Amino acid sequence: MIRWGILGTAKIAREQLVPAIHASRNGILQAVASRSGDSAKAFAERFGMPLAFGSYEELLASKDVDAIYIPLPTSQHVEWTRRCLEAGKHVLCEKPISLHAREIEALIEARDKSGLVATEAFMVTYHPQWQLVRSLLADGAIGTLKHIQGVFTYYNVDPNNMRNQVELGGGGLPDIGVYPTVTARFATGKEPLRARASIERDPNFGTDIYANCQYDFGSFDMTFYCATQLALRQSMTFHGDKGMIEVSAPFNTLNYDAVSVSLYNASHSEVKTWNFQTAYQYQLQVEAIGDRIAGEDVTLFSLESSRANQAAIDALYAADLSDGWVDV
Repeated sequence: MIRWGILGTAKIAREQLVPAIHASRNGILQAVASRSGDSAKAFAERFGMPLAFGSYEELLASKDVDAIYIPLPTSQHVEWTRRCLEAGKHVLCEKPISLHAREIEALIEARDKSGLVATEAFMVTYHPQWQLVRSLLADGAIGTLKHIQGVFTYYNVDPNNMRNQVELGGGGLPDIGVYPTVTARFATGKEPLRARASIERDPNFGTDIYANCQYDFGSFDMTFYCATQLALRQSMTFHGDKGMIEVSAPFNTLNYDAVSVSLYNASHSEVKTWNFQTAYQYQLQVEAIGDRIAGEDVTLFSLESSRANQAAIDALYAADLSDGWVDV
């Protein structure tokens, strides 16, 4: 059993990773750390964790913890991922692991030096619906892929929310634009060559609240938009010359009634739908990491893929400033 510690008491830890670790077959909740000792104790008592620390450093020094999940604000991800590895702990860091692709190189070096597991929390890559989409594309189920279309939006105007604070790494592209990007890359096994974007920022927050984006993958292209001040919506569509794949709830699967993948032929006269109502992607992620730590040959989302994903996001920001195509 992998003994997990949590670095902070963020909402995503409470609502997603704590239940996932509890439900996992190979992990236990061992410890939590907070800048406030009282906060850590309350969190530990609520979720049945034996250890609570009043500083992050105490958690890193604990010999009773094997792996650490980092749900801190984005601006702190690089520092604490590195520090966890240097302290001899395996790491699962919430996405995005960095706001700049160049910073991830140091994490790759720290991972290789330590020999430990370090991975970014792209839980979608562990969900069977995305495994299926990747298989369908590889098998030519829709013929030649020509276009991918994606969208991820929600509405949040809370000034106290970290997603609306530039200094904490807030903004639509870091928070949710990474998801259409990573699922397109994961499903196709291809990398975007060029990017362009038009980005709107909130006049008060300074964060990007709407981004209209395009990637050129060479043999196919992709368009998507993401927004933090539009009505909730998410979908991904893969369009080929002989058919189409639609993913109804591609990112936050448990928040939707119909978690499904639909395959259409060119005329829509035939459709096949797969439903995934019970798959819990956070649990699958935790279990895969645990298996890898235990020495099993399990594929995790790599820091190299993290670097490539962030390079694509970096290119979108650069393209907005250049008003044209930018190489990824």
